[in-house]
Amino acid sequence: MNDSFLPFALPDIGEEEIAEVVHALRSGWVTTGPKTRQFESEFAEWLGGQVEAISVNSATAGLHLALEALGIGAGDEVITTPYTFTASAEVIRYMGADPVFVDIDPRTLNLDPARIEAAITPRTRAILPVHFAGLACDMDAILAIARRHGLRVVEDAAHALPTRFRGQLVGQLASDVTVFSFYATKTMTTGEGGMVVCKDPAVAKRCRVMRLHGINRDAFDRYTSKTPAWYYEVVAPGFKYNLTDIASAIGIHQLRKANRFHARREAMALRYNAELSGLPIELPPRAEREGDLHAWHLYVLRLQQGAPIGRDAFIQAMADRGIGCSVHFIPLHLHPYWRDTYRLQAEDFPQAYAAYRGAVSLPLYTKMTDADQSRVIQAVRDILAPV
Repeated sequence: MNDSFLPFALPDIGEEEIAEVVHALRSGWVTTGPKTRQFESEFAEWLGGQVEAISVNSATAGLHLALEALGIGAGDEVITTPYTFTASAEVIRYMGADPVFVDIDPRTLNLDPARIEAAITPRTRAILPVHFAGLACDMDAILAIARRHGLRVVEDAAHALPTRFRGQLVGQLASDVTVFSFYATKTMTTGEGGMVVCKDPAVAKRCRVMRLHGINRDAFDRYTSKTPAWYYEVVAPGFKYNLTDIASAIGIHQLRKANRFHARREAMALRYNAELSGLPIELPPRAEREGDLHAWHLYVLRLQQGAPIGRDAFIQAMADRGIGCSVHFIPLHLHPYWRDTYRLQAEDFPQAYAAYRGAVSLPLYTKMTDADQSRVIQAVRDILAPV
């Protein structure tokens, strides 16, 4: 075993982020304040403007705010994918609504638009697609279905910065709300954090109010006012979802590096594709529509039936060589809560189940060196194509 363990993911934090955090600490503003305002403004501008950006302490919080702002409530149904992290569905339960799972396209691992309309009922209020690994869902098809049936669309873009669909950045499409994640393993990070993006001022206003206890005035405005501004009103039972200036200080510089980070991730993904071809695996799909751009948050290969070793044993063999891998995802319908609450069986979503049984996420992050990646490639080849 190699003495140096290569983890599955690491954040790429530079001196710029560290200096900005120090500035925030010295300024006295450590919670939501001027750096958060700056981060929100620069994020909206980075997407191309014409959108409002509302920072939150997680993408989960952002999805919750989005559904609440759109009026999703008890007894409603929201269509989503089982091939995702539980946050995509749990926020639907927060509202007292029910997720309706629809199986995935076996090639892209994204929600299959061809299966959506059969799942629509009189209770359906919204569709929540997830851009798996950073590859855009077929948003033309999903948005067309939503228009035909009068449904709202909330994009879970936790993997999707800087994903493009037909030339447009995710965050600028015709959906109602898009939510990004800045968790430690994502393509850019604030440690914990996320961003809600929308074009409807009423939705943005509701998200801002509900982000901080349902208070109708921004705490930053109240505490920086030169005249007495202590009075505020609670207009709704809101949440505690605000992002801090310490986190935003990191995000300001991570965002400025986003395109460079993406170029590195894409180069690594293409190298994996080239040097792992010919093995008994299915390589991850590349963006194929004109104008599409894969964010490459994850590099997910799938072991084929002819592989000399099973998925779980493969992960262990990689760990024995000092290399961390992961699995994205254990489909939701296999987890006890979702399985038992909705009486689901493994075979109910055969494409998601089949993908899961062979899926392995290889290390892919910008701090990896070429030598690190060579080590991963050689380990995969040694395990799957032993001499």
